[in-house]
Amino acid sequence: MTIRLLLVDDQTLVRAGFRMFVDPEPDIEVVGEASNGIEAVALARTLRADVVLMDLRMPDMDGLEATRLMAQAEDLAAVRVLVLTTFEDDENVILALRAGASGFLGKHVEPAELANAIRVVATGEALLSPSATKGLISHFLNQPMAASLPVAPSLTQLTNREREVLSLVACGLSNEEIAGRLHLSRLTVKSHVTRTMTKLGARDRAQLVVIAYQSKLVRIDEPYPPESSA
Repeated sequence: MTIRLLLVDDQTLVRAGFRMFVDPEPDIEVVGEASNGIEAVALARTLRADVVLMDLRMPDMDGLEATRLMAQAEDLAAVRVLVLTTFEDDENVILALRAGASGFLGKHVEPAELANAIRVVATGEALLSPSATKGLISHFLNQPMAASLPVAPSLTQLTNREREVLSLVACGLSNEEIAGRLHLSRLTVKSHVTRTMTKLGARDRAQLVVIAYQSKLVRIDEPYPPESSA
């Protein structure tokens, strides 16, 4: 199945560069380009985009607001937003994840990594770059503006197994990797993830990651939860 990609950046040369990266990929088709959030929302709807490669800092409407509008629109529920960032200084990435973005990627990404990232986000399987995710979240949660995040929902409604699966999702593991680690079937893991998203009101795995860190279920200084004996 071909992934329909919408490129969103206010710089024409940046969009051209990303188009050059993905054009050779047989399963990815660039269906349009937008230079601001207003155009992005409109084109995502009319062009039936599967994935939106979204810059955050743009005139008229930024990528954060565009991501929020897409997440709130019922007819755009299937659209996945992949945020472009410089990592070091873009604290709005966390707000974008909470708003509904499915992952993020550095602007200096290699072509092969970009194509793979688009495929990962299109499937909704896993948040991108777990090590970078931890660093970004660690940096953000230590900033005063972190107080502007919505309060994380309580995890008390989760079962012990769901909390365990959530911890591994927050570390960037895929369903297959979690299944191997916990000695479960991939389908069982998928069911746990789906139920956890429903209980916590999360749109996708990206929001689960932020909730896990906000709730201190996962510690910044611990790469992975301990192995399960179950």
